[in-house]
Parts: sequence; C-alpha cells; structure tokens
Amino acid sequence: MEGKKLYVGNLPYSTNESQLSELFSTYGEVVSAKIIENKGFGFVEMGTPEEAQAALDALNDTEFDGRTMRIDEARPMQPRRDFGGNRSGGFGGSSGGFNRRRY
Repeated sequence: MEGKKLYVGNLPYSTNESQLSELFSTYGEVVSAKIIENKGFGFVEMGTPEEAQAALDALNDTEFDGRTMRIDEARPMQPRRDFGGNRSGGFGGSSGGFNRRRY
C-alpha cells in the first residue's frame, strides 16, 4: 500500500469520528478520522502506510455495529466534471439569467 489514507464504507449512520478513530487505533496511530454525514462512509488517515495496510487487512469485511465494513485505500479526489453551461450558475447563455429584453 502506498498511501496512509483509507476509505471506510458501509458504516452505520450513527457512527461518529471518535468511534472510528478508536476502532482503527488498535492498528497504529490515527492521524485523522472523518465521517461524511448521512452518507454511511468516512476516511481514516493512519500514521504510516504499513499501519494503514494492517488496519485494512484486519478490518475489511468485518462487522461494526451490525454492518459489514468495506475498507480500501482512499483514491485522490478527482476534480468535478463541468456539465456545460456558464460558470455563473444561471440559465440561458452568457447573460447568467433567462432571456430578458433590454430597452
């Protein structure tokens, strides 16, 4: 494993960051633990890649609070795709709004 950051999926929505940190601390230093609210997943950054690998090997496909966790190495964040249109957030071309007559 190259990185130290892990994706932790299929978490119960009631899981908080301190519970996640405590769970992973058995396998090494937890640098950070972040829960994405109302999504059922989070991220844990371990102190070293070796600690991250140990946590992944030990915890992937194990049950936590009634759900089977899915753990993998976190991938770098990708830039969001531009779905066209202008960058002003409006509709209808470069004016940034709907068609209006100008007098």
